[in-house]
Amino acid sequence: MADPFDLAFAAAREAAALGEVPVGAVVVRDRAVLGVAGNRPRALHDPTAHAEILAIREACARLGDERLTDCDLYVTLEPCPMCAGAISFARIRRLYYAASDPKGGGVEHGPRVFNQPTCHHAPEVYSGFREREAAGLLREFFAQRRG
Repeated sequence: MADPFDLAFAAAREAAALGEVPVGAVVVRDRAVLGVAGNRPRALHDPTAHAEILAIREACARLGDERLTDCDLYVTLEPCPMCAGAISFARIRRLYYAASDPKGGGVEHGPRVFNQPTCHHAPEVYSGFREREAAGLLREFFAQRRG
């Protein structure tokens, strides 16, 4: 299996090439890739079409189940509150992410969704993987947009 972060970064770069914020996500179970996606809200005219949501949808469809128990999610940016909620509902086992998002994150910043008493499932969370690379990709994207 390819490194899940390699796949996530490739999906993020593809999103950037399409004018989307460069975020990529990969769902893995037992070393098998079940879903890979980059952000697509603009292309799909769908504010919920974040990389995490699309990768989760693909993995669920592939497994024929709304629960992704024993699955891990790799993301290039700390998930927002919406995505953190979807991760919880999908029962993702572990979340690995690259860059923190102090402004829009929902895991270790903002509402800290997994720490709320209303959260029924919290994955194990690991952050900081290839953080500089992810932050650089985002900085470059937004610098070009402001250009």
